[in-house]
Amino acid sequence: MPESLKIYEVGPRDGLQNEVQLIDTAQKKALVAGLVAAGLHHIELTSFVHPKAVPQMADADELMAYGRTTYPQTDFIGLVFNQRGYDRALASGCRSMAFGVSVTETFSQKNTRMSSQRAYEITRDLMTQARRDGIWTRIYVMTAWVCPFEGNTPPQRTIAMAEKLWQLAPDELAIADTIGHANPLDVGRLMENLGRRLGMEKLAVHLHDTQAIGLANATTALQAGVRIFDSSVGGLGGCPFAPGAAGNLATEDLIFLAYKMGLGTGVDFARLWDVVYQIEGYVGRPIGGRIRQWWESQCAQEPALTFG
Repeated sequence: MPESLKIYEVGPRDGLQNEVQLIDTAQKKALVAGLVAAGLHHIELTSFVHPKAVPQMADADELMAYGRTTYPQTDFIGLVFNQRGYDRALASGCRSMAFGVSVTETFSQKNTRMSSQRAYEITRDLMTQARRDGIWTRIYVMTAWVCPFEGNTPPQRTIAMAEKLWQLAPDELAIADTIGHANPLDVGRLMENLGRRLGMEKLAVHLHDTQAIGLANATTALQAGVRIFDSSVGGLGGCPFAPGAAGNLATEDLIFLAYKMGLGTGVDFARLWDVVYQIEGYVGRPIGGRIRQWWESQCAQEPALTFG
């Protein structure tokens, strides 16, 4: 496995979608500029959903068009759940799309107002169109470990869904701890199992830090061989349709974990913190990963401290 991590930044989408205070388009554009300057090249920028369902994503079309034209070398991904969303994403210039199917039925109904089987069928059809249109694709396997409505997800159900979605040939398959209730042993076991069945190169994990063990879960995923990780700058995040889903794994925590383990990321840590402080002003409250207190104390002693 490569000795570097691919960081898939979800801050502009998953990070902001649950914020009560509206983040305007100009602020989002500034956030994107900061993330790109920090060396993040795979950014899930927005979701093409109805603005009444997720008001923070009302500017999806404008934001995607801006990202694609301003930073053509950056991979901006749009989250899509239906044909209307796909058509909007395509019209905005989006060349990378993510789709999602829940393992559990109740979450599927709450999240997309359709059954898990119907979500699979739509994803299958959209994947066919994406291949025709030359779109890079990712599929989320949602509620892979725990569902906010049904409790623990039996691993055999997640494996069956992952194998079914794998047959659609996505460029990446992201296994999602949707509400951050997975434990490190279960994360490691499931990813090892999926790695043996599907190969590890295209498998990603999407983790939340709801119960303060996001880094522990990331560590066991790393040990299993995962090298693609989702994270959100400042630890922002949450799902409006998943009660109890707190912030995502903080990008700064993940970058530091990789550094401590001798794995490269290509991200400038000091510039990443500039982004944390920037968006902190937008959301109006302190944010930042678990490393924040240590990082600021070290910077006070060694202002030039950095790595990438």
